Amino acid sequence: MQVFFDISIGDRAAYEKERAAFGRAEEFLAEKGAQFGLPPSATELSPEEIELLQAVYADDPVYQKRGPLRATPLADIFAGRLEIELFTDTCPKTCENFRQLCTGEAGKGKESGKALHYLNSTFHRSVHSAFLQGGDITRGDGSGGDSIYKGKFADEKAGLKLKHAEPGLLSMANSGKNANTSQFFLTLKPLPQLDGKHVVFGRVVRGISVLEAMNAVAHPKDGPPTSPITITACGQF
Repeated sequence: MQVFFDISIGDRAAYEKERAAFGRAEEFLAEKGAQFGLPPSATELSPEEIELLQAVYADDPVYQKRGPLRATPLADIFAGRLEIELFTDTCPKTCENFRQLCTGEAGKGKESGKALHYLNSTFHRSVHSAFLQGGDITRGDGSGGDSIYKGKFADEKAGLKLKHAEPGLLSMANSGKNANTSQFFLTLKPLPQLDGKHVVFGRVVRGISVLEAMNAVAHPKDGPPTSPITITACGQF
């Protein structure tokens, strides 16, 4: 069984704001650019034409009411897709929880009232070249979490026997024995000190370059990533 995460790296709210501003520039140029000898798209503007666009846009009362303008294209914050194989034969209960949190089919948690879904959740904890932790779907800071089993559920012994032996492994984060919820982490190197303490139940099979991009913004010691990492889409293949 395979599931996926689509990953963005960066401030999504700021990105959407700037994208809307660039969209206004495109609309203005398509409608009125020719009147001022400007090209129909902002991607074709020279530095001198950008200055002219900013001046004539500022003089247009209709467009001024729509909001500010951005004359240069944005770098896309979409980092790519992680495709993850789940070890369903070894850890069926853990994998089913994760699968349903990817699809969102379980609805809302009865105790938390929050959506049982990884969509738009973030990676709240990281250690550069060690691990990336996410999945706190109730609080987003590592102090929460929920599951399709109405809260914490037990470790699967077969998963505890698997080793954190390489990068790209998927393992359950927990607050102690038999305390699994929705939080998980992805390894960025072998982590033998975690063997027998956390259930290993999957691995990244495609998207290692995305994992590397995520690692590039991981905290140098232990803390939130230096730039937000968000799951913008998720599901099952």
